[in-house]
Amino acid sequence: MIDVAVTGASGRMGAMIINTILKQDDMQLVAAIEAPNTPLEGKDVGEVMGIGLINVPIVGAEKLSETLKTKKPDVLVDFTIASAAVETIKTTAQSNVNLVVGTTGFTDEQMAENKKAVSDNQVRAVISPNMAVGVNVFFKIVEELAEILTDYDVEIIEAHHKHKKDAPSGTAVKAADLIAAASNRKMDEVGVYGREGMVGERTPEEIGIHAVRGGDIVGDHTVLFAGDGERLEIVHRAGSRQAFVNGVIKAIRYVVEAEKGKISSMDDVLGL
Repeated sequence: MIDVAVTGASGRMGAMIINTILKQDDMQLVAAIEAPNTPLEGKDVGEVMGIGLINVPIVGAEKLSETLKTKKPDVLVDFTIASAAVETIKTTAQSNVNLVVGTTGFTDEQMAENKKAVSDNQVRAVISPNMAVGVNVFFKIVEELAEILTDYDVEIIEAHHKHKKDAPSGTAVKAADLIAAASNRKMDEVGVYGREGMVGERTPEEIGIHAVRGGDIVGDHTVLFAGDGERLEIVHRAGSRQAFVNGVIKAIRYVVEAEKGKISSMDDVLGL
Protein backbone atom coordinates (compact mmCIF):
# COMPACT_ATOMS: atom_id res chain seq x y z
CA MET A 1 0.00 0.00 0.00
CA ILE A 2 1.30 3.45 -0.97
CA ASP A 3 0.52 6.12 1.65
CA VAL A 4 -0.05 9.52 0.03
CA ALA A 5 -0.23 13.12 1.29
CA VAL A 6 -1.78 15.82 -0.92
CA THR A 7 -1.23 19.59 -0.73
CA GLY A 8 -3.79 22.06 -2.02
CA ALA A 9 -6.24 19.43 -0.85
CA SER A 10 -9.43 21.47 -1.22
CA GLY A 11 -8.52 22.98 -4.61
CA ARG A 12 -9.82 21.71 -7.95
CA MET A 13 -6.80 19.54 -8.74
CA GLY A 14 -6.21 18.49 -5.14
CA ALA A 15 -9.79 17.29 -4.74
CA MET A 16 -9.69 15.32 -8.00
CA ILE A 17 -6.38 13.72 -7.04
CA ILE A 18 -7.76 12.72 -3.63
CA ASN A 19 -10.94 11.36 -5.20
CA THR A 20 -8.90 9.21 -7.58
CA ILE A 21 -6.48 8.01 -4.89
CA LEU A 22 -9.46 6.79 -2.85
CA LYS A 23 -10.50 4.57 -5.78
CA GLN A 24 -7.11 2.83 -6.05
CA ASP A 25 -6.56 -0.60 -4.49
CA ASP A 26 -2.88 0.07 -3.80
CA MET A 27 -3.05 3.61 -2.36
CA GLN A 28 -4.49 5.40 0.63
CA LEU A 29 -4.70 9.06 1.62
CA VAL A 30 -3.00 9.73 4.96
CA ALA A 31 -2.72 13.55 4.98
CA ALA A 32 -4.46 16.56 3.40
CA ILE A 33 -2.53 19.85 3.49
CA GLU A 34 -3.89 23.33 2.81
CA ALA A 35 -2.51 26.88 2.91
CA PRO A 36 -0.94 28.06 6.18
CA ASN A 37 -3.44 28.87 8.94
CA THR A 38 -6.33 27.69 6.79
CA PRO A 39 -9.85 28.20 8.18
CA LEU A 40 -10.47 24.58 7.09
CA GLU A 41 -8.04 23.33 9.76
CA GLY A 42 -9.36 20.17 11.44
CA LYS A 43 -12.27 19.65 9.03
CA ASP A 44 -12.49 16.25 7.36
CA VAL A 45 -11.26 16.64 3.77
CA GLY A 46 -13.89 14.22 2.50
CA GLU A 47 -16.70 16.31 3.96
CA VAL A 48 -15.13 19.51 2.56
CA MET A 49 -15.04 17.83 -0.87
CA GLY A 50 -18.64 16.67 -0.50
CA ILE A 51 -17.92 12.93 -0.59
CA GLY A 52 -18.48 12.18 3.08
CA LEU A 53 -16.30 11.42 6.08
CA ILE A 54 -12.96 9.72 5.27
CA ASN A 55 -11.23 10.44 8.61
CA VAL A 56 -8.44 12.59 7.15
CA PRO A 57 -8.46 16.08 8.72
CA ILE A 58 -7.10 19.08 6.83
CA VAL A 59 -3.96 20.66 8.31
CA GLY A 60 -2.28 23.96 7.50
CA ALA A 61 1.06 24.00 5.69
CA GLU A 62 2.73 25.53 8.75
CA LYS A 63 2.37 22.02 10.28
CA LEU A 64 3.74 20.20 7.22
CA SER A 65 6.93 18.94 8.83
CA GLU A 66 5.09 17.72 11.92
CA THR A 67 2.41 16.05 9.77
CA LEU A 68 4.93 14.23 7.59
CA LYS A 69 6.76 12.91 10.67
CA THR A 70 3.50 11.72 12.24
CA LYS A 71 1.73 10.27 9.18
CA LYS A 72 4.88 9.01 7.40
CA PRO A 73 3.53 9.08 3.81
CA ASP A 74 5.51 7.38 1.06
CA VAL A 75 4.71 10.19 -1.40
CA LEU A 76 3.56 13.81 -1.22
CA VAL A 77 1.69 15.21 -4.23
CA ASP A 78 1.88 18.98 -4.83
CA PHE A 79 -0.29 21.00 -7.25
CA THR A 80 -0.15 24.51 -5.79
CA ILE A 81 1.84 27.62 -6.78
CA ALA A 82 5.58 27.81 -7.40
CA SER A 83 6.53 30.03 -4.45
CA ALA A 84 4.76 27.72 -1.97
CA ALA A 85 5.84 24.52 -3.71
CA VAL A 86 9.56 25.34 -3.40
CA GLU A 87 9.25 25.41 0.39
CA THR A 88 7.02 22.34 0.40
CA ILE A 89 9.59 20.42 -1.65
CA LYS A 90 12.39 21.39 0.78
CA THR A 91 10.40 20.38 3.85
CA THR A 92 9.19 17.14 2.27
CA ALA A 93 12.66 16.12 1.09
CA GLN A 94 14.10 16.87 4.54
CA SER A 95 11.40 14.58 5.98
CA ASN A 96 12.59 11.77 3.69
CA VAL A 97 9.30 11.66 1.77
CA ASN A 98 9.17 11.19 -2.02
CA LEU A 99 7.58 13.82 -4.27
CA VAL A 100 5.23 14.07 -7.23
CA VAL A 101 4.95 17.72 -8.29
CA GLY A 102 2.76 19.11 -11.07
CA THR A 103 3.04 22.75 -10.01
CA THR A 104 4.03 25.09 -12.86
CA GLY A 105 5.74 28.48 -13.09
CA PHE A 106 9.06 27.60 -11.41
CA THR A 107 11.90 29.97 -12.27
CA ASP A 108 15.32 28.55 -13.14
CA GLU A 109 16.50 29.49 -9.65
CA GLN A 110 13.54 27.73 -8.02
CA MET A 111 14.11 24.57 -10.08
CA ALA A 112 17.75 24.63 -8.97
CA GLU A 113 16.53 24.75 -5.35
CA ASN A 114 14.19 21.83 -6.04
CA LYS A 115 16.98 19.73 -7.55
CA LYS A 116 19.27 20.52 -4.62
CA ALA A 117 16.62 19.50 -2.07
CA VAL A 118 16.00 16.18 -3.84
CA SER A 119 19.70 15.47 -4.32
CA ASP A 120 20.87 16.52 -0.85
CA ASN A 121 18.22 14.42 0.89
CA GLN A 122 18.38 11.48 -1.54
CA VAL A 123 14.62 11.25 -2.04
CA ARG A 124 12.82 10.25 -5.20
CA ALA A 125 10.86 12.81 -7.23
CA VAL A 126 8.79 13.30 -10.36
CA ILE A 127 8.38 16.95 -11.36
CA SER A 128 6.54 17.74 -14.59
CA PRO A 129 4.63 20.78 -15.88
CA ASN A 130 1.98 18.48 -17.37
CA MET A 131 1.29 14.92 -16.29
CA ALA A 132 -1.33 14.01 -18.89
CA VAL A 133 -0.22 10.95 -20.84
CA GLY A 134 -1.28 12.43 -24.18
CA VAL A 135 0.58 15.69 -23.71
CA ASN A 136 3.81 13.86 -22.99
CA VAL A 137 3.42 11.99 -26.28
CA PHE A 138 2.76 15.45 -27.79
CA PHE A 139 6.13 16.61 -26.38
CA LYS A 140 7.87 13.66 -28.02
CA ILE A 141 6.25 14.33 -31.40
CA VAL A 142 7.05 18.06 -31.54
CA GLU A 143 10.64 17.39 -30.49
CA GLU A 144 11.09 14.90 -33.32
CA LEU A 145 9.42 17.21 -35.84
CA ALA A 146 11.72 20.07 -34.83
CA GLU A 147 14.68 17.91 -35.82
CA ILE A 148 13.13 17.31 -39.26
CA LEU A 149 11.45 20.63 -40.13
CA THR A 150 14.49 22.79 -39.47
CA ASP A 151 13.56 25.49 -41.99
CA TYR A 152 9.93 25.88 -40.83
CA ASP A 153 8.72 28.75 -38.64
CA VAL A 154 7.51 27.60 -35.21
CA GLU A 155 4.70 29.18 -33.23
CA ILE A 156 3.13 27.86 -30.02
CA ILE A 157 -0.40 28.83 -28.93
CA GLU A 158 -1.79 27.82 -25.55
CA ALA A 159 -5.23 28.47 -24.04
CA HIS A 160 -6.35 28.07 -20.42
CA HIS A 161 -9.16 29.09 -18.08
CA LYS A 162 -9.46 32.61 -16.73
CA HIS A 163 -8.19 31.64 -13.27
CA LYS A 164 -4.73 30.46 -14.37
CA LYS A 165 -2.11 32.70 -12.80
CA ASP A 166 1.06 32.00 -14.81
CA ALA A 167 1.66 32.64 -18.52
CA PRO A 168 2.79 31.11 -20.72
CA SER A 169 1.84 27.71 -19.38
CA GLY A 170 4.51 25.34 -18.16
CA THR A 171 3.50 22.97 -20.96
CA ALA A 172 4.08 25.64 -23.62
CA VAL A 173 7.44 26.54 -22.08
CA LYS A 174 8.54 22.91 -22.05
CA ALA A 175 7.45 22.42 -25.67
CA ALA A 176 9.42 25.52 -26.67
CA ASP A 177 12.51 24.37 -24.79
CA LEU A 178 12.36 20.93 -26.44
CA ILE A 179 11.96 22.45 -29.90
CA ALA A 180 14.78 24.92 -29.32
CA ALA A 181 17.16 22.22 -28.10
CA ALA A 182 16.26 19.92 -31.00
CA SER A 183 17.04 22.68 -33.49
CA ASN A 184 20.16 24.03 -31.76
CA ARG A 185 18.56 27.22 -30.47
CA LYS A 186 18.21 28.81 -27.03
CA MET A 187 14.87 30.18 -25.89
CA ASP A 188 16.45 33.12 -24.07
CA GLU A 189 17.81 34.20 -27.46
CA VAL A 190 14.95 33.34 -29.85
CA GLY A 191 11.78 33.30 -27.74
CA VAL A 192 9.11 35.88 -28.66
CA TYR A 193 6.20 36.16 -26.23
CA GLY A 194 3.27 37.70 -28.08
CA ARG A 195 3.58 40.51 -30.61
CA GLU A 196 2.27 44.05 -30.73
CA GLY A 197 2.86 47.06 -32.94
CA MET A 198 5.40 47.41 -35.76
CA VAL A 199 7.58 44.47 -34.83
CA GLY A 200 9.10 44.00 -38.28
CA GLU A 201 9.44 40.78 -40.22
CA ARG A 202 9.64 37.50 -38.39
CA THR A 203 13.13 36.03 -38.24
CA PRO A 204 13.62 32.32 -39.09
CA GLU A 205 15.08 31.64 -35.64
CA GLU A 206 12.11 32.95 -33.65
CA ILE A 207 9.93 30.64 -31.59
CA GLY A 208 6.71 32.47 -30.81
CA ILE A 209 4.60 31.71 -27.75
CA HIS A 210 1.10 33.10 -27.30
CA ALA A 211 -1.19 32.74 -24.26
CA VAL A 212 -4.99 32.86 -24.33
CA ARG A 213 -7.02 33.09 -21.12
CA GLY A 214 -10.78 32.74 -20.85
CA GLY A 215 -13.77 30.82 -19.53
CA ASP A 216 -13.19 27.30 -18.26
CA ILE A 217 -10.71 26.04 -20.88
CA VAL A 218 -8.88 23.14 -19.22
CA GLY A 219 -5.82 23.33 -21.44
CA ASP A 220 -5.22 23.54 -25.20
CA HIS A 221 -1.77 23.52 -26.83
CA THR A 222 -0.94 23.90 -30.50
CA VAL A 223 2.49 23.82 -32.09
CA LEU A 224 2.44 25.27 -35.60
CA PHE A 225 5.21 24.43 -38.06
CA ALA A 226 4.74 26.85 -40.99
CA GLY A 227 6.63 26.40 -44.24
CA ASP A 228 6.29 27.83 -47.74
CA GLY A 229 2.99 26.60 -49.15
CA GLU A 230 2.06 24.34 -46.23
CA ARG A 231 1.79 24.09 -42.48
CA LEU A 232 1.65 21.30 -39.94
CA GLU A 233 -0.21 21.68 -36.63
CA ILE A 234 0.20 19.37 -33.66
CA VAL A 235 -2.62 19.86 -31.16
CA HIS A 236 -3.34 18.55 -27.68
CA ARG A 237 -6.61 19.41 -25.96
CA ALA A 238 -7.43 18.39 -22.41
CA GLY A 239 -11.17 17.93 -22.04
CA SER A 240 -11.00 17.30 -18.30
CA ARG A 241 -8.50 17.68 -15.48
CA GLN A 242 -8.89 13.94 -15.02
CA ALA A 243 -6.34 13.56 -17.84
CA PHE A 244 -3.72 15.16 -15.56
CA VAL A 245 -4.86 13.16 -12.53
CA ASN A 246 -4.50 9.85 -14.38
CA GLY A 247 -0.87 10.76 -15.03
CA VAL A 248 -0.39 11.65 -11.36
CA ILE A 249 -1.52 8.17 -10.34
CA LYS A 250 1.05 6.64 -12.72
CA ALA A 251 3.72 8.96 -11.29
CA ILE A 252 2.89 7.95 -7.70
CA ARG A 253 3.35 4.29 -8.55
CA TYR A 254 6.58 5.03 -10.42
CA VAL A 255 8.25 7.32 -7.89
CA VAL A 256 8.37 4.84 -5.00
CA GLU A 257 10.77 2.70 -7.05
CA ALA A 258 12.59 5.51 -8.91
CA GLU A 259 16.25 6.46 -8.58
CA LYS A 260 17.08 8.27 -5.35
CA GLY A 261 18.36 11.83 -5.47
CA LYS A 262 17.08 12.42 -9.00
CA ILE A 263 14.17 14.35 -10.46
CA SER A 264 12.43 12.09 -12.96
CA SER A 265 10.15 13.31 -15.75
CA MET A 266 6.96 11.91 -17.21
CA ASP A 267 9.13 10.54 -20.00
CA ASP A 268 10.63 8.27 -17.35
CA VAL A 269 7.23 7.40 -15.91
CA LEU A 270 5.79 6.49 -19.33
CA GLY A 271 8.94 4.88 -20.72
CA LEU A 272 9.22 7.39 -23.56
